[in-house]
Amino acid sequence: MYAGRVRSLHRWPVKSLRGERLPAAVLDGRGLAGDRAYALIDERPERSRARLTVRQRPEMLSWEASYPATCDGSPEPPGAPVLYDASGAAWAWDDPALPAALSDTYGVPLSLRSAEGQQDRGPTVLVTFEASRRALSEEMGADVDVLRFRPNVHLDLDAPAFAEESMGPGTTVTIGDAVLAIIGDDAGPCIRCVVPSWDPLGGERWPALQKHLIVEHENKFGLIMRVTRPGTVEVGTPATLG
Repeated sequence: MYAGRVRSLHRWPVKSLRGERLPAAVLDGRGLAGDRAYALIDERPERSRARLTVRQRPEMLSWEASYPATCDGSPEPPGAPVLYDASGAAWAWDDPALPAALSDTYGVPLSLRSAEGQQDRGPTVLVTFEASRRALSEEMGADVDVLRFRPNVHLDLDAPAFAEESMGPGTTVTIGDAVLAIIGDDAGPCIRCVVPSWDPLGGERWPALQKHLIVEHENKFGLIMRVTRPGTVEVGTPATLG
C-alpha cells in the first residue's frame, strides 16, 4: 500500500484540444465529470465520421477548451465548454460559426458532437504518478511536462517510479471517498500513442521521448482506471494505491 496526495487534477472538455487544471473534480460513472464530453468529427468520406484527434492534426493543440465557472464553485460542469483559438478569442460551443472556424484552422471539414464518455477506452480515468514523471525527466535529461500525457488525476505517492507498469486487475486507488480500480476491458497500464511526443501547448515535437518510452518502459505511462465508488476530490486530498 502506497500513500500520498492528489498533486493536480486535469480535465479535457473537447477531445484532443488543450484542457483545464482544476481545484476539484467529480469522479463517477462518466470518469471525471466533463472529461472528453465533446469532440470534433471528421466529415471527410474516407474517415467515416471518426473523431478528429491530435494524431491526425497536431495543430489541434493550438486551441483550448474550458467550462465556465459555476456560481457556487461546484466541480460539476454547468453546460457546454468555451473554446479559445490561438489568438485567445473565445467561441461558444453553440456558435454557428465555430465549425467553419475549426475547419479552416485544421483544413478538415468538421462537425461538433457532445456525448459523455468519449475517452479512447470508454468512461475511464487516467491516473499518473509524480515519481514516474520525475524519473522519466531524469532519464531524458530534461523536464517532462505531465500535460504531455493528458492525465485526469496526477498523484504524488511514496510508490517507486514506474510501479504502475506491472499493475493489473485488483489494483485500486482511493482518493477521499472515491475509489478507482483496474477493472473491465482495456484498463491497466496505459500504452501511449504518439501524443506525448508533442509539446502540450502546440510547440515542437520530441520524438526521442516516445522512442525512450517504447524501448525502456514498454511504452507504458500511467494507469487507465474506472470509478467503482464515486466522490468529489480536491487537490491535496489524501490518496492510497494498493
